[in-house]
Amino acid sequence: MSFPEMWAELLPIGRDEATGGYRRFAWTPPELDCRAWFRDQARRRGLRLEADRNGNLFAWWDAGSGPAVLTGSHLDSVPGGGAFDGPLGVVSALAAIDELRAEGWTPGRPIGVAVFAEEEGARFGVACLGSRLLTGAIDPARARSLRDGDGRTFGEVVAEHGLDPDAIGPDEDLLGRIGCFVELHIEQGRALQSPVGVASAIIPHGRWRLDFTGAGDHAGTTRLADRRDPMLPFAHTVLAARGSAAAHDGVATVGKVTVVPGGVNAIPSHVTAWLDARGPGDDAVRRIVADTAEAARRAAADHGVTVELTEESYTGVVDFDHALRDRLARVVGTVTTARTETPERPDTTGERHVPRHTRRDSGPAEGRGCAPILPTGAGHDAGVLAARVPSAMLFVRNPTGVSHAPAEHAEPDDRLAGVAALAAVLKDLAAG
Repeated sequence: MSFPEMWAELLPIGRDEATGGYRRFAWTPPELDCRAWFRDQARRRGLRLEADRNGNLFAWWDAGSGPAVLTGSHLDSVPGGGAFDGPLGVVSALAAIDELRAEGWTPGRPIGVAVFAEEEGARFGVACLGSRLLTGAIDPARARSLRDGDGRTFGEVVAEHGLDPDAIGPDEDLLGRIGCFVELHIEQGRALQSPVGVASAIIPHGRWRLDFTGAGDHAGTTRLADRRDPMLPFAHTVLAARGSAAAHDGVATVGKVTVVPGGVNAIPSHVTAWLDARGPGDDAVRRIVADTAEAARRAAADHGVTVELTEESYTGVVDFDHALRDRLARVVGTVTTARTETPERPDTTGERHVPRHTRRDSGPAEGRGCAPILPTGAGHDAGVLAARVPSAMLFVRNPTGVSHAPAEHAEPDDRLAGVAALAAVLKDLAAG
């Protein structure tokens, strides 16, 4: 089955026809349909299916011997997300295997395609949950107790889908079988001008929960002077986060808020908000969070409200394995040169700020015949696995620069360039 045919099968699942956005939360019907699609694709190719105890899926091309070359990505989405974030890496991996088989090539080492669970953290709040559990980056007891928006725990949900909640956690046997991991992903910005690039690093990033507690009351009969409205310090906090991020060359986002009781004519009693902060270094991110917390405390005190800050997840800077990164840059550069060059497209979307920490890098492998190397401000399963196995990433150009939204896009020619690049990488790494 060709890349366009696979893409056409996957595209409608979980898509909102009105907005074009996707809602594929982990272990909900759309995401389960995506998992079923992946299983079917593996069976069609005669790949051996494996589901680990953390909800991650693997399709293995069992050939040769030695540590496997693993690729793949994820199939879940953020609310209202785009079509490419995650699925592009999974479909490209299957298509790359098809290309290698069509050449009559047989690997000297096993090749696997992974689908990691709850990469976005959209349901249970912790990004890359499946890969964190696999590698031991999160305590299993904490993972079991994570709750979704309906109050259901991760342990309860996965038990309904055949997993043993008491068995989740690090899998040393599986990790020991993986020699390296290469994740192909759409670039989530507009720094990449070539069809395919290579990641140098992932900048520090994390999520924090802010709980503002005030007093609920009537919107029409309660004097302003008598109110303990948690919405007001929350508003101050959002502005403070933006100001601190600008001062430290980072980014800060409050994209999720819950209000209790949530009535138009009721003063809220409680506001919960989630802060996403990222920056060029650990110090910058910690400074943004500290500034935001201090502003929240001051504003809360001014309005008779209490506030608590809780860190839900944090990932420091991830420098991908240099030898693997440079090897990919050379292989991809050779493939790109051999293909008909895709001209750089003019910027038709207007000025778009590119933070310093996500601009194009100049790694040691860059030069004539090498693919461009650039850092990213987005977290990925590859960044989690990098702590345990040599890992790297390929990026496919995104002409809109938009991600986590319906306008996320990769041109058909660039998608195929990504497949060709990944096939060449797998051939090089799994030669034996």
